[in-house]
Amino acid sequence: METFIQQIVNGLVLGSLYSLVALGYTMVYGILNLINFAHGDVLMIGALTALSTILFLQKLYPDLPGWLLLIAGTVTAIPTCVITSLIIERVAYRPLRHAPRLAPLITAIGVSIVLQTVAMIIWGRNYLTFPQLLPNEPIPLFGATITLTKLLVIVLSAAIMVGLMVLVHSTRLGRAMRATAENPRIAGLMGVNPNYVIAVTFAIGAALAAVAGVMFAATYSVAHFYMGFLPGLKAFTAAVLGGIGNIPGAMVGGVLLGLIEALGAGYIGQLTGGVFGSHYQDVFAFIVLCGVLILRPSGLLGERVAERA
Repeated sequence: METFIQQIVNGLVLGSLYSLVALGYTMVYGILNLINFAHGDVLMIGALTALSTILFLQKLYPDLPGWLLLIAGTVTAIPTCVITSLIIERVAYRPLRHAPRLAPLITAIGVSIVLQTVAMIIWGRNYLTFPQLLPNEPIPLFGATITLTKLLVIVLSAAIMVGLMVLVHSTRLGRAMRATAENPRIAGLMGVNPNYVIAVTFAIGAALAAVAGVMFAATYSVAHFYMGFLPGLKAFTAAVLGGIGNIPGAMVGGVLLGLIEALGAGYIGQLTGGVFGSHYQDVFAFIVLCGVLILRPSGLLGERVAERA
């Protein structure tokens, strides 16, 4: 039972990170019907930018507390990721907005490769150690343990998700986003600027990816130029699992995917004597994904974005 509770905790941490990234995928898809495969690499840019900021501040001010360094790294990562995402949207995606769907998809893959190459040139090919900035003492929790960093990931992710739901459903910008998602031309006739709404959507998704990137690096103490590929793929899987284009679906899909991976890697691995362990955690997630898509192609919560005229 202790193992089960521990894997539930681990799954909530991992699922919270997936949810933050999946929200960026699902928001862009809900408005543009575009799968932004470069989104995971925006996460990587955020993590490496935060790492560079933290190392720079540690050299200048060795006595700065870890929590302040973490905040400074996050504050630097967010605008960097937002600017990067806005440039990508303006240069790579906007000219192809009315092109066949395959063209933006290929462009997104190309942008992903470009971001990885630029990061490799700037930060190198080697894995970089992200410093331990918060206390690492285990906190007992119902027979399991959790660190302060992992607890922060869960709380911060939950707060961001609630804030995003309030933004989308209770603000003027949120109404404009929902109107643009239904039909950008009619939304334009009603006084909504679709280009502005799309740019803001990319910016919000990039900010969430920046926070997720810093949290990934802080949780697993590593950052490198290729670190965004697998979390990005998993987050896309989570968005599809919950129902891509559906914000609550992205949250549910991310948490569920994290729990499936954790239980598959730990609890099921222990029951099978290590035959199915952490090296096979991706198998469990994608088996469940295939099953959901076969039985319910629209995802667990379905598609709530209206078909465009």
